[in-house]
Amino acid sequence: QVQLVESGGGLVQPGGSLRLSCAASGSILSINAMGWYREAPGKKRELVAAITSGGSTNYADSVKGRFAISINNAKNTVYLQMNSLKPEDTAVYYCHTDALTLISRGNYWGQGTQVTVSS
Repeated sequence: QVQLVESGGGLVQPGGSLRLSCAASGSILSINAMGWYREAPGKKRELVAAITSGGSTNYADSVKGRFAISINNAKNTVYLQMNSLKPEDTAVYYCHTDALTLISRGNYWGQGTQVTVSS
């Protein structure tokens, strides 16, 4: 029903920057919110940042002041600008959306993109 395609992950040195993108497609009537979660080895998946279609944002304390989430409602695309990256930001980053489709409202996930912060 809804497909999420992520891009922008990779290897970066500490202090560097990356920009993640996630485009949603499918039988979407409306998107309530989009966000990014991450899962590091041996740890639970956690919220990194989320944004509603109206522009309200929510960030994990660990990324406040370093990461910025934005949304392009016309393109059903969410972005995550990550600055001042730290080794502890290393994880698989998953895109998420709360969307209304022709069939129902539901939560959808991308396949994940690896972010590695290392010198």
